[in-house]
Amino acid sequence: MKEIQSKNPYNGDILETYSKDTQSTIIAKLDKALAIETTWANTPIDDRCNLLTKVADLLLDRKEEYAELITREMGKPISQSIAEIKKCAWACDFYALNAEDLLADELIATDADESFISNDPLGCILAIMPWNYPFWQVIRFAAPTLTAGNTALLKHAQNVTGCSMAIEKLFLDAGYPEGCFQSVKATHEDIEKLIAHDGIKAVTLTGSEKAGKSIARTAGENLKKTVLELGGNNACIIWEDADLKKYMDTMVTARMQNMGQSCIAAKRFIVCEDIYDSFLEQFTTKVNALKIGDPMKKDTFIGVMAREDLAKTLQDQIDASIKKGAKVVLGNKRDGAFFSPTILTEVTVDMPVFNEETFGPVAAIIKAKDRKEAISLAANSRLGLGSMLFTQDIEGAINVISEIPDGGFFINDMVKSDPRLPFGGTKASGYGRELSREGILEFVNKKTVYIKK
Repeated sequence: MKEIQSKNPYNGDILETYSKDTQSTIIAKLDKALAIETTWANTPIDDRCNLLTKVADLLLDRKEEYAELITREMGKPISQSIAEIKKCAWACDFYALNAEDLLADELIATDADESFISNDPLGCILAIMPWNYPFWQVIRFAAPTLTAGNTALLKHAQNVTGCSMAIEKLFLDAGYPEGCFQSVKATHEDIEKLIAHDGIKAVTLTGSEKAGKSIARTAGENLKKTVLELGGNNACIIWEDADLKKYMDTMVTARMQNMGQSCIAAKRFIVCEDIYDSFLEQFTTKVNALKIGDPMKKDTFIGVMAREDLAKTLQDQIDASIKKGAKVVLGNKRDGAFFSPTILTEVTVDMPVFNEETFGPVAAIIKAKDRKEAISLAANSRLGLGSMLFTQDIEGAINVISEIPDGGFFINDMVKSDPRLPFGGTKASGYGRELSREGILEFVNKKTVYIKK
């Protein structure tokens, strides 16, 4: 297939048709990145930060335009798309303000006259990114990576090719040199060849476990560093003393925003039995009241999933769980790419909605007899991206942080990414960290410098 079609999942309209890059075109783009590599690496950090500030400004100036593009291509409700663009600007501002300090030499006292760690850029980094947050996933990689002095090639998900091209133009319009950030429209086979090329120094991927294994295998064979942010099966733990009135909206948003298409969404709600009935009643009422409609309307909270095949996969997981005894409390209706917000109870550990990532608006509710069992159930997952715990017993919550080996643990809030904090997972959720100091240092050569005079 030599063409890529961008399709509106809400009405089925074909938005745009793009030609795929040939292998020679891809290599030409890599050559352009390599040609600018030294010049960009030697560009003063102040200049790189100033360019990033311009990116932030353009994101805010164009937020309506970019948000509409996101909504048309993958169906995210427009208000959530606008929020995504604003978050991108925040990340750019964070690194523009802090990158110089984050990248500064780290002085270390030794028997040398002077010794320190110098954080040098690696070169050209390949980013393979998903469709669910088509601007945010890219910007949270690009902002620190480019500001550290690297160049970047982006292989975006095909259904958001328009977003991919818009992001490339964004960096050019902000004043970045040609070749600094480029989008490639490539196949899986093309990407494997690209990873093997000496010009690619490292690879980052946000995507499925299957994709992560494939990319890590290819990169490993070529001794290339990888950062993998893969799936999540996040637990939302509700202890018996949780303040449901205060935090119910947060719990609903944690599962249902972006049609549940988020690796860090709350997927398994593990509720202590003393509060179970009250939780289920309030949660069901709130979910049932969510505004369903055209994702281009600002009051819509539930639109459509990004593709019909994704909705079908979710239906299969729900159907298989129902066969094992799960009960439908709400929803479980599909029409094309639309899937109604769904609540399942009597969920057990052998069901797909418990032990697999469900990438859509379905909440699996599990009753736990006490706090100890709730924590045990939460930790029972191959994935380890993040967990959230709602309770008024903050000291008790802090005491169980280490019992769930996830990359994040949020008390009385939903799992979310923040430019100031490291983000990433454990186990089958991947490795490496994005954002914060840890994120900008993932793609640098931490060079030891030792001087005797």
